[in-house]
Amino acid sequence: MRRPTPLPPPVDDGGARRDRPEASPASESGALEGGGTPTEESILATVIPLEAAPSSPPSASPPTSSEDEQAPAPGPVRMRDVWRAARARRKALRAEVRRFTVRQRRRRAAWLGACGAVLLLGLATLGVAYSPLFAVEQVRVIGAEQLDVTRVEAALGDQIGTPLPLVDADAVHEVLAEFPLIETYAIEARPPHELVVRVVERTPIGVFESSSGFTLVDAAGVVLSTTAETGPGTPILRIDGGAQGDAFDAAGRVVRSLPADIAAQVTEVEASTADDVTLVLGATATRVVWGSAEDSGLKAVVLEAAMTARPPADVRVYDVSSPSSVVFS
Repeated sequence: MRRPTPLPPPVDDGGARRDRPEASPASESGALEGGGTPTEESILATVIPLEAAPSSPPSASPPTSSEDEQAPAPGPVRMRDVWRAARARRKALRAEVRRFTVRQRRRRAAWLGACGAVLLLGLATLGVAYSPLFAVEQVRVIGAEQLDVTRVEAALGDQIGTPLPLVDADAVHEVLAEFPLIETYAIEARPPHELVVRVVERTPIGVFESSSGFTLVDAAGVVLSTTAETGPGTPILRIDGGAQGDAFDAAGRVVRSLPADIAAQVTEVEASTADDVTLVLGATATRVVWGSAEDSGLKAVVLEAAMTARPPADVRVYDVSSPSSVVFS
């Protein structure tokens, strides 16, 4: 039997379809399978469910939360937003760095504070030292025996009123150079107001006799003074070539090596070369053949022992040119 052609879908008449009875799928299948003629009810039962599907309301989507419904749609990224984000990131990094370096920063702050305190203390000290609070009020000369101390201190009077750190060393040198007896000197500042000058005097070895008087010299040949008469304890130098040459140098070394008690007895020093220095002792005119200036320290010890064993009054000549074997005559 040929299956009937399906009828066109009925027009919606405002709910008429909902009032019609629906046939169960079992009755529809039984009518078709029984081979009977399909009734209007069976055709409607077959057609209506097929056409009713599209009119059923679509399944509702899951409800969204109110926050999702209110979230604005993303817009274009602006440079201002990028700059703000970068600044926030740098700020966060700085905060982390400061948190992990707090001990290092405290240690550095302590060192900087200590250095600053030392610097301030040094500046304050310099300020006070260079102020009139530490000006020179007194000049004192130490170590002078032959010098006139009063003259030296008066010559250095220009330094009175000068702050101790600002004392002019060149000016002091110019003043002390006028005193030949000064061999070396040292300046010492004694706060708050004293300037000390320590001098080392030259040691005179004898005088050269001339028509103008007696000229006192030291071992370097520096003229210390010139007087009309010679003083006690100052031998007369009879040296070929005067204060120049090897003979004078050897004689100066010999005189400087003599013990004080023997040097006080020497009245004359003779030398024609550097190897034949001879001394004359006191009123007895005892001669001491010294020879060269080598081993002068040992020769002085040997001569002292020989003079103790045999006084100069009993001896005309002491020959110590060879200190290992002294010769008396």
